[in-house]
Amino acid sequence: MNSPLHGLKVLELANVLAGPTVGQFFAELGAEVLKVEAPGGDVTRSWRLPNEQPKAGRSAYFCAANWGKRSRVIDLRTDEGKLELQPLLAEADVLLTSYKAGDAARFGLDAESLRLQHPRLIIGEISGYGANDPRVGYDAIVQAEAGFTYLNGNNTTDYHKMPVALVDLLAAHQLKQGLLLALWQRDRNGVGAVVRVNLLDAALAALANQATNYLVGGVVPQPMGSEHPNIVPYGSMYKTADGVGVVLAVGTDKQFASLIQLLGLQLPEDWTTNAQRVLQRVQVNAALAEKISQWQADDFLPACHAAHIPAGRVNTMPEAMALAKTRDMLLAGDGLKGVRSAVFSERSLQIKAPPKLASGEN
Repeated sequence: MNSPLHGLKVLELANVLAGPTVGQFFAELGAEVLKVEAPGGDVTRSWRLPNEQPKAGRSAYFCAANWGKRSRVIDLRTDEGKLELQPLLAEADVLLTSYKAGDAARFGLDAESLRLQHPRLIIGEISGYGANDPRVGYDAIVQAEAGFTYLNGNNTTDYHKMPVALVDLLAAHQLKQGLLLALWQRDRNGVGAVVRVNLLDAALAALANQATNYLVGGVVPQPMGSEHPNIVPYGSMYKTADGVGVVLAVGTDKQFASLIQLLGLQLPEDWTTNAQRVLQRVQVNAALAEKISQWQADDFLPACHAAHIPAGRVNTMPEAMALAKTRDMLLAGDGLKGVRSAVFSERSLQIKAPPKLASGEN
């Protein structure tokens, strides 16, 4: 059986994470993805951990976003390189780029020129701040500028970015959606399109209730660690008697009443509703922490699940990778492992390991 995007040709001129993540998404759905790299390759090929052993120019970081692709080295700074790229553009359905403002035109790859030469081509562009802003986009910077770093702290002087390049991934998801819509439209009208996504817009679009707490509620969101500004206890962290971290995500008053009953607490009248608990967050969390600390994790979590109380274990990376559900998400090949990005894709579809860097195509 053919995969969903069998026969689709994607030409990837993007580097690092956001653009390549989109390329891997298409590869997982069966598209033919050719990654064009400058001499020396995608910079993330060299981003190795301190004790990481070289794997033919494929760092662990590079393996996060480059499964299922072929690679070809072309120096687009030269006339020969620009000429070599032309037949690849002519046969491509989708082009992925991540140039800073002005660079695409310098390589003759600006959208306006490409659309004149290849009217059916769908061009996906990722930038930091938009096509006309010369600043280079870096995930850590945009996390800070969009408010994530401030909100992710524990107080107003203790700031933290997310432990993954969250904004890159958010921008990649936005571009995937735009490209799929453009492909659908091309099937209807035969015309290509330009889909532009920038990191800052993607970050702002993901602020969700934190943005509307300010825009609608008139409240300036403050750093709260893992706590939720609108719900208690939601995201609240506790330790069990055996030192295991657990998290609660109690979203209804009924669930909270069940939790109180499970823990053997008397439900105070002024904790009955979520609105009341938000006002008494410190007292609620202190009471829950004391009771939960008397349980073993392997007793507490099953008891919560049986009572339909949302609760989970705070896992390390090895523990997360060992989950039964994780097995369906893993990719493997050529001595390497990775994680799928298309969670709805056919699990039987096997894609190749990230490509080695070579002067020819591989």
